Amino acid sequence: MTEADAPAVRRFWESLGLPGLVDVHVHFLPPNIQRAVYAVFDAAGPKIGREWPIRYRQDHAERVELLRAMGIRHFPTLPYAHKPGVAEYLNDWAAGFARDVPESLWSATFFPEPEAASYVGERIAAGVEIFKVHLQVGEFHADDPLLDGVWGALEDAGTPIVVHAGSGPVGNEFTGPASTERLLRRFPRLRLVIAHMGAPECADFLALAERYDEVRLDTTMVFTDFFPPYPDELVPRVRDLGLAGKVLLGSDFPTIPYPYAHQLEGLARLDLGDDWLRAVCWDNGHALLGRDR
Repeated sequence: MTEADAPAVRRFWESLGLPGLVDVHVHFLPPNIQRAVYAVFDAAGPKIGREWPIRYRQDHAERVELLRAMGIRHFPTLPYAHKPGVAEYLNDWAAGFARDVPESLWSATFFPEPEAASYVGERIAAGVEIFKVHLQVGEFHADDPLLDGVWGALEDAGTPIVVHAGSGPVGNEFTGPASTERLLRRFPRLRLVIAHMGAPECADFLALAERYDEVRLDTTMVFTDFFPPYPDELVPRVRDLGLAGKVLLGSDFPTIPYPYAHQLEGLARLDLGDDWLRAVCWDNGHALLGRDR
């Protein structure tokens, strides 16, 4: 079934004259962690809040081949730690994945724990290309004091960090823009990529991307029929940010309940022009990640 999804994706980027797509929000996790994540979504429990039928459940090799067939030229694995002591296990696994899959961006994560600054510094020095943290799942604030050394090192290195900070799909005391805004006041040069455009606090996170030079937004799931409509009054500002290099394509593959092409159709429905689509789907991600293997 899902192999048939590839032609529609290829037609989309070919029609724009692109060499493919850069997707900054893709997940590959160790099999035991992946099964646990799927179970949370399947249960539609308190952290999910609704039915969420996952479309792409193939094994890792099959999913890599599907991304290749769709023309996703660069993608991360975006592990995220949900408790202390897990981050380096995930980081070791993600390093092996990056060695084996040349299209994948070497990804890593961290958690507020005393050793975080040490292992993040080692990962930066080794060449990690992108980090991921999930405030809802990890249940911590972005400006947790245990992360001060981490954020300082990441700011100096200029390594991008995808941050799930918005309160979707279900908020808790750790989500929303407040702790991210406090963090940016202290570390204004951080290259944060706000997952899901910060939904549902879209206006607040959009304003942060306008205020801070290195803050970007990813489109993950936001403009699909599965998410609430994006506020119409914000769309002209999204256009300006996209053309300024600050909106990037994200999908949440494989944990999505619709064909991959539906995200792209949602972007096209915004009617912001082919130049905007080319910027979001290729130019901006390619420029941020700074390599072409």
